[in-house]
Amino acid sequence: MAETTGFQLTSSAAERYETFVAPIMAPFVTALVDAVDLFPGAAVLDLACGTGFAARTAAARVGPTGRVTGTDINEAMLKVAVARHPRLYPDIEFTAAPADALPYPDASFDAVVCQQGAQFFPDLAAALTETARVLRPGGHLAATVWASRDISPYFVAQYEAIAEQAGPAIAAGYTTAFACTAHTFTAAVRAVGFHEVTAREITFGIALPPLAEYAPAHLSAIPWGQAVVDTHGYEALTATGRAICERLADRTAPDGRATLPFTATLLTAIR
Repeated sequence: MAETTGFQLTSSAAERYETFVAPIMAPFVTALVDAVDLFPGAAVLDLACGTGFAARTAAARVGPTGRVTGTDINEAMLKVAVARHPRLYPDIEFTAAPADALPYPDASFDAVVCQQGAQFFPDLAAALTETARVLRPGGHLAATVWASRDISPYFVAQYEAIAEQAGPAIAAGYTTAFACTAHTFTAAVRAVGFHEVTAREITFGIALPPLAEYAPAHLSAIPWGQAVVDTHGYEALTATGRAICERLADRTAPDGRATLPFTATLLTAIR
């Protein structure tokens, strides 16, 4: 998920990303990997792999005869990915590379998955052209991007709290995460030669830990939280976390936990 200047993390933030972003991403990662019909022995690329959520899930599916590779432009994320991936699966190769210049031969992979990365690619068409190049004919692509922010209450609260506490400039950067619409994405995928292109919204109700602690911790693990700290200090991050909680108070249980709907677009295509 860390593919360009739109989503860059420091080493400490990358560690927090692995911990605090995981609860939100987990069901979407499962749906993403399910969508490419993996089989034992398959070769899989996790494009813009972040700390390796999808790569680890794919490795469990392809088994010891398979091959899983993860690429990302963010070195801090890759260090966490290398440190965290289990050794029971085939060894996962993690490589620093931009999505529009992949260091692999043509037709290297049976499947490519991309979990919440495409919206951050500086040149989506170039990245998809590279994706098509490294996929074998008949290979599967699956990718998720966030659907409209307005239908995920947590993201609405997070955006409004950032705007309130840190100002419109930082909040404007946050909108990048929701900038890749289903129409834009499917058109770009078809334009580089994929077929059987589909896009559908998937929604999961996700049980979050007590929000008073989780909201600022999650914010500290994403670039816009870093921007809040860099611009206004840690007190502003804490205040932003409180503002998120206030906006979600009517959805929060007495123990501080909340189960909230999150919606992403799942795109699938055949090379």
